[in-house]
Amino acid sequence: MKVLLSAIAAATLLIAGQAHAVDAAAAKAMAQKSGCLACHSVDAKVLGPAYKDVAAKYKGDKTAEAKLVAKVKAGGSGVWGNIPMPANSPQVKDEDIKTIVQWILSL
Repeated sequence: MKVLLSAIAAATLLIAGQAHAVDAAAAKAMAQKSGCLACHSVDAKVLGPAYKDVAAKYKGDKTAEAKLVAKVKAGGSGVWGNIPMPANSPQVKDEDIKTIVQWILSL
């Protein structure tokens, strides 16, 4: 019985990990489609900061998601340098912005 429960738990974790990977791939595709990857990349600064740097800066900040969603919607400058980020709303749907921000913060 213990072996069966262990196998079920392991399978559940494996499936959950695969589901997360699919979500990350979908979010990255959404970022590409929305034009985000013209100025950002996951690992390196382009015009804007690398997404891993954004995730590191906001790690542990419980208000980060709301702040970043607002920033992506409205645009802004000065946090990461002088090059402004244009507003991405209304051309990118709010739920897509939220998904992309959640993915960035998960990196």
